[in-house]
Amino acid sequence: MSLAIVDAREWQNQFDLETGQKRNENSPLVQLVSKVLGDNPYPGDVDERANAWVTRTALDLIDGYQPNLVCLSYVQQFFANRYFDHSKEARDQINRAAMAEADRFVQASGYTPVIVGTGDMTPLIGNIDLSGLDGLAISSNWSARYCGIHSPSQQDLAFLRAIEPIEFIVSRKEWIHLFQSEQPDLDLPQDMDLMPDFLVAAKQGYAFKTMGATLRKPVNLAENNFKIPVTTPLGQVTDVRDIKHLIRSHLTTHKIALILLEGVGQSYFPDNSFLCNNGPSGFCNEPGDAFYLTLSTGKHQPFAYPMGYRYFDEDAENIKFPFSGYMNQIPQNTLALDYPGKSIAVGNRSMFMHLVFGADIGIECFARNLFNQGCMGVVHTTAKYDPSPNHKQFQG
Repeated sequence: MSLAIVDAREWQNQFDLETGQKRNENSPLVQLVSKVLGDNPYPGDVDERANAWVTRTALDLIDGYQPNLVCLSYVQQFFANRYFDHSKEARDQINRAAMAEADRFVQASGYTPVIVGTGDMTPLIGNIDLSGLDGLAISSNWSARYCGIHSPSQQDLAFLRAIEPIEFIVSRKEWIHLFQSEQPDLDLPQDMDLMPDFLVAAKQGYAFKTMGATLRKPVNLAENNFKIPVTTPLGQVTDVRDIKHLIRSHLTTHKIALILLEGVGQSYFPDNSFLCNNGPSGFCNEPGDAFYLTLSTGKHQPFAYPMGYRYFDEDAENIKFPFSGYMNQIPQNTLALDYPGKSIAVGNRSMFMHLVFGADIGIECFARNLFNQGCMGVVHTTAKYDPSPNHKQFQG
């Protein structure tokens, strides 16, 4: 069914998630989600209360729905550090507060945690301006390290290879081969013609200035985090792709919370934490769609929405999922999508929560470019909900 409920504090409206058409549903589960949205207005992406909003909203959903699997994303510290210049002491305090909020959720809920950090951040050194190429350079709001190049001239390629802050340049064929060599069943884009001819990667601390790049100038960027920190009592894994199996293999005996902390590195994790690989040789996932989807599906997902993709050339008449950013379908084989037990996803990262985990219920901030437009709840299914007080909620 995939019903979207947009809450703008003064009103709520319901929409079909796929078509964007208005709907009017009043099932007990929709009433529950509507109440949780109304009781928990979003304070804003960089507001110091934003992470507490994630905890409070998730606990309210748990009280009403009793899920076995919870997916959370705490992102306030990432936005606060990406776009604003804080002292070292202030940054440290912001990051420690994020970890403390995750711990507060674990203590309050009793769920077994799998806490994943996306890695440290680093100051912006400078921009790589590719606006003057003969071909077309495209970066995105979700990327600083990678940029796609379409139809470059020989002069363009020579120019790119001479730019010292560029770490590497690879052709589309080389890019695909890099991932297929690790993952032969790699998922490729439906329309290969919209992929860039070349991918370029910036050295750490540099960001691309191109068409589609972020509207707000970043102060800090994600480091090139080839390894990311994880802590959980469920055991150790060596690759971010293994986390899905680790969680699913324990859901028959545990209620589990997958908790993401964006922009937080290993120094903020406990001593028993460990590091996971975050991409094949020379490539690392930035905090964004590819990272979330790789974590959730257990497979590399660099082409779910490839860097440099010419999204503006897609067939506009057939575009679906208007509340889901550039995505035009619900990703398959995600952590909760085919899980028979009950699941929720809550986070202050727009779009990703209702898309990438496949949870029965998703609640997220409805914010764009730090502008707070309220909250959105998505109900993907009502089939698992029984509001009767004697219903046994746990389903392993």
